[in-house]
Amino acid sequence: MSSVAGRSLRLRRRRLLPGSKGQPKVVALGGGMGLSASLTALRRITGDLTAVVTVADDGGSSGRLRAELDVLPPGDLRKALAALCGDDEWGQTWARVVQHRFAGEGELRGHAVGNLLIVALWEQLGNHVAALDLVGKLLGAQGRVLPMSAVPLQLQAQVRGHDPALPDRVTTVVGQATVALTPGEVREVRLVPTDPPAVPEVVEAVLDADWVVLGPGSWFSSVIPHLLVPELLGALAETRARKVLSLNLAPQPGETAGFSPQRHVEVLARHAPKLTFDVVLADEDAVPDQQSLREAAERLGGTVELARVAAPGQTARHDPVRLAAAYDRIFRMHGRIGPWR
Repeated sequence: MSSVAGRSLRLRRRRLLPGSKGQPKVVALGGGMGLSASLTALRRITGDLTAVVTVADDGGSSGRLRAELDVLPPGDLRKALAALCGDDEWGQTWARVVQHRFAGEGELRGHAVGNLLIVALWEQLGNHVAALDLVGKLLGAQGRVLPMSAVPLQLQAQVRGHDPALPDRVTTVVGQATVALTPGEVREVRLVPTDPPAVPEVVEAVLDADWVVLGPGSWFSSVIPHLLVPELLGALAETRARKVLSLNLAPQPGETAGFSPQRHVEVLARHAPKLTFDVVLADEDAVPDQQSLREAAERLGGTVELARVAAPGQTARHDPVRLAAAYDRIFRMHGRIGPWR
């Protein structure tokens, strides 16, 4: 019996009740600001929330710490922890502290306080999960944050037309920070190593969830990488949880420039052709061709839910209250039988 199948059997025996205090158990996967937006919304509707974060970042403070200390990039983990901070004075104070970046001209310039705190605890405890749990406890985080893998990962992309002078040539572009802003058309991405181990607590959380939310976020550099970790993909395919694919509000310059909502769905399906989703969530004002999106969602096994989730007056930032309302409606309309429904 595979490790994923074995964990699934044990966890199904425990799935007699939904999440704590009758709330849904939700696992949110992604990275960067997209995951932060999702977490800020989800913590408003459930107290049983686990964030699973990509660990391929190689830019900025995270990239420097990764290169100097051979650690996981802490930046997206920090952002997720800040997003889970409460709206009270304690939570908002700590959210600002961990997000604070040093100014000046010295070696600390550009480093975020939270990055240094997380790496210090990793060195002290020698355990990624225990250290993140401790930071979450300090912040009063309303949920748990986990890295998708315990080894630093490199993202590589096959890009057509990366050199504008050679529009048909396919080039290998290396590094998450580079992929995120690459010119040309990203065809596919892969991780190095190609079969990184998933953090066991991540697999267990996915198998034990009521709902799994993937996205929004940088599509090729923060969302799809979760599907390239074999154990995590196996858990996503095996889990009895219902799954939501949450689309971005607009294409991103570089990696998804010119992408329609349905093309986001199609390229994700190419990377994990056997994975199904129950719901594809999109902002109704960001979908000019609803029929094409519905057809793409049907090929994933799901339906489309349209809602106004963008911040008023903006097209590229989610409104946490609107997004929370959309998730809550989806969970109630499409949910499994349980006391919280």
